[in-house]
Amino acid sequence: MVVQTKRDDTTWYECETCGLLFDEKSDATEHESRCDGSDPSYIQ
Repeated sequence: MVVQTKRDDTTWYECETCGLLFDEKSDATEHESRCDGSDPSYIQ
């Protein structure tokens, strides 16, 4: 489920599985459908 949160006067959409933040709800929803809960591979 995507959670809406507000930080620094901006609305963000957070993936409940991994905590990644998105500025577009559609991006967060798409990400969450593929999210496996592990850290993103591009964060090392």
